[in-house]
Amino acid sequence: MATSSDANQTHWLNLADKTSRRVNFGWWLDRLAAPLVIAAIAGACGLLLVRREHPETPLGWLAGGIVGGLAIIGLVAWLMSRTSFETSDQSLVRLEAAMRLRNALSAARAGVAPWPNPPAAVDAGIEWNWPRLLVPILGTLLLLAAGLLIPVSKPEAAKHPTEAPQAWSKIESDLNKLADEKMVDETYLEDMRKRLDELRAQKEEDWFSHSSLEATDSLKKAHQSEISRVERELGRAEKAMNDLQKTAAAGGQAEQARLANEFDQALQGLKNGAMKPNPELLKQLQNFDPKNLGGLTKEQMQQLKENLQKAANGMKDMQGQGGQGQGDDWADQLLSGEGDGQGNGQGQGNGGGEGEGENGEGEGVGKGGVSRGPGHSNNLFGKEHEKRQTGDLTGLENKDLSRATPGDLLQLQDGEHDVDKSGSKVTGGGATDSTGAGGDRVWKESLDPSEQRAMKNFFSEGKK
Repeated sequence: MATSSDANQTHWLNLADKTSRRVNFGWWLDRLAAPLVIAAIAGACGLLLVRREHPETPLGWLAGGIVGGLAIIGLVAWLMSRTSFETSDQSLVRLEAAMRLRNALSAARAGVAPWPNPPAAVDAGIEWNWPRLLVPILGTLLLLAAGLLIPVSKPEAAKHPTEAPQAWSKIESDLNKLADEKMVDETYLEDMRKRLDELRAQKEEDWFSHSSLEATDSLKKAHQSEISRVERELGRAEKAMNDLQKTAAAGGQAEQARLANEFDQALQGLKNGAMKPNPELLKQLQNFDPKNLGGLTKEQMQQLKENLQKAANGMKDMQGQGGQGQGDDWADQLLSGEGDGQGNGQGQGNGGGEGEGENGEGEGVGKGGVSRGPGHSNNLFGKEHEKRQTGDLTGLENKDLSRATPGDLLQLQDGEHDVDKSGSKVTGGGATDSTGAGGDRVWKESLDPSEQRAMKNFFSEGKK
């Protein structure tokens, strides 16, 4: 049967074990705080990365990885804190020191004194620091929850922006200029922009496909053709108006009728094409009556011509921008006989024609006609370039002979041959050299005796 002394011993030993576990748990949390926060930051970043690159990964696997990582960190922290752990005997000493029992528990543990009765209140001399305990734990939970719950999406592969075909930019620039200066009807601009939008609506990888480039080229050529046509018809209308003014005083009915017909054709060409001039300008042209020039005042006529010239110059400028516009087709110019030479000149066809020009006299393309030939120019392909003047070839002299290489020319010098003008000297057979006289100065031989006899016999026999 248990005695009161045994009950007191059990009570104090249990209290010592409880205090020991509490102290050891505090040491473990103290060692765990810093690694736990660092691991939570790294873990949150890792979770976001895995979810972004591999969105199909189940959340259960991610949660299992979190639990496994925390377990490893806790084990490492427990191993690090073991050196600071308390035993039950050390906790008994802590209890008797805090409760001022004057070594009663140590003496009872050694068996030299009875176990004291348990007090009403137990004070181990320790208490929890809740802010220091909870902040790392809450921070870790928040970081890991953010890594699991923040929405992420897999990044798309980086794409370099595809540059649109240059022809689209050129056409759009022309349309903006036409709209800003109000040179053409809005219907044409809207239709062209719609066609451009249809080309841009394709996938970027199809912008430079064969079919897309063909459609772009067709649209560009159609646009340039319309600009060229409107500019040509405006020029014809302006020219017809100027000629009508000049011939009005002369009273030539046939010429006036021809010019009026030419103006009507130009007006009809402006009205029938896809691109039409500004509605206000077109209305003024329609109200112009070539057969009744008196219906317009001088100011109205001048204003109409200025509007025509301004619109025509605007079209011509757009043809020259970016090197794409080439002006009117040269075959059309030959057939129509419209001159663009410098000054008034005679046509080169089978008949006379007056060239068109601005300043001074000069040769130009003639104004053709049915009975006067096409009036084309003898300089159809433009002005001939000036010939380059090529002079004599001149050698370069190297002043620095230290840099000369084998084969370099060092010097050129003019001089005369050094001729030896002294008499010739012929030496032969050991005879004494001497300068001959007369014929001997030209040639003299020295013969040995046998040769002399042979020569004497030969010539003596010849005399006989």
